[in-house]
Amino acid sequence: MSKSIKLRKGLDIRLVGVAEKVKSEAAFPKTVSIKPTDFHQMIPKMVVKEGEAVKAGTILFHDKYKSSVKFASPASGIIKAIVRGAKRRILEVLIETDGQQLYLSESAINVDEMSAEQVKEILLSSGLWPFVRQRPLDIIADPENEPKAIFVSAFDSSPLAPDFDFVLHGKNHEFQAGLNVISKLTTGTVHLTMNGKIGSDATFKEAKGVQLNTISGKHPAGNVGTQIHHIDPINKGEFVWTLNAQDVALIGRFFLTGKFDMRRSIALTGSEIKSPQYFEILQGANVSNLLEGQITSDNVRVISGNVLTGDKIDQDGYLGFYHNQITVIPEGDHLKFVMTKGWMGPGFDKFSNSRTFPTWMLTKKKFRLDTNTNGEERAFVVTGELDKVFPFDILPMQLVKAAITDDIDGMEKLGIYEVAPEDFALCEYVCTSKIDIQDKIREGLDLIASECM
Repeated sequence: MSKSIKLRKGLDIRLVGVAEKVKSEAAFPKTVSIKPTDFHQMIPKMVVKEGEAVKAGTILFHDKYKSSVKFASPASGIIKAIVRGAKRRILEVLIETDGQQLYLSESAINVDEMSAEQVKEILLSSGLWPFVRQRPLDIIADPENEPKAIFVSAFDSSPLAPDFDFVLHGKNHEFQAGLNVISKLTTGTVHLTMNGKIGSDATFKEAKGVQLNTISGKHPAGNVGTQIHHIDPINKGEFVWTLNAQDVALIGRFFLTGKFDMRRSIALTGSEIKSPQYFEILQGANVSNLLEGQITSDNVRVISGNVLTGDKIDQDGYLGFYHNQITVIPEGDHLKFVMTKGWMGPGFDKFSNSRTFPTWMLTKKKFRLDTNTNGEERAFVVTGELDKVFPFDILPMQLVKAAITDDIDGMEKLGIYEVAPEDFALCEYVCTSKIDIQDKIREGLDLIASECM
């Protein structure tokens, strides 16, 4: 039975630089990268060497402790480098592309008569399994667990997020094929949650074999964690698997064609971009081609992902595995004079959630914000600001304190099994104490994983 949820809490950070609904095809990248650091708690074990030739779909490495979870090359070419850090930790695998895009396999797969184990084996052996993520812990799903439900969010509500209605328009066949695949993985319900504020594309509205839900409200309405909490909450000992909507279509494309075709549409966004728009790009591609001639100022920060949860990269860096946008905003590494741009200034150019500045009345104004935190970490005091943007029936301040103090019993009682770091991104943004809340929640989840799972 479908559900309709309306959120009262949350916050939309209105930034300049939303992508226009224009889609261009980016030049084929000279290099692509797969970064093991994108997969939390995963230790890679290489199966290829530098200088070895690979095709799109060739397995590059697998999880050292779950060898069935494999990671494949998104492009054909030569292994250019295996970049290592401290203690020889593998940071990324660089592939120099050949421009031909040769595929390891090109045989379509009929999923209709396959069992759950057969589908799971194909996803694991092909390198598609890392798209499937697990709650609790927010990590790659353990194929040995049985999920009580699978959740797919049909929209993203984060700042300058790509519009999945536009991205997946006309890809009904691929998306439905992906839903047919993942529905084999659970005996429970597959939930597809749409934006209740606006009408969704036919790709989502006409989806079959899923429970269609709607959720309306401010960010984080599009976060899958918010949707799980209000539709089918997680209790200790239960597992829910989640996928990104575009990744579902990529899985469907693989089963329809047999090709490990990892082309995806991403949004190039941000106030420092000349022409924000959509590009079709290969997963893990070098972004220098996208940014060439697009950046309008010198001192900028390039982010793979959104401004709340994304990763800082160089201008010749690479798209993250789970990211569907590139954001470029001003770097906030300069001092602000207290009487003009500081806390005593009029603040006509500042976004205000707490009515500190008069711009709280300008409900449609968009802002050019930089990365400056306007302060440093200080005493963690109770303000009530976190509760205003956290739409869970959970006490965010108390849960963060329990995570900071390694209070396992407290974290379990306060709902640590339901949350992921991204659910606290807004809490981190409004925190007057400047605490890195997402990092604290991740450390709390790691403690729970080692002690209680």
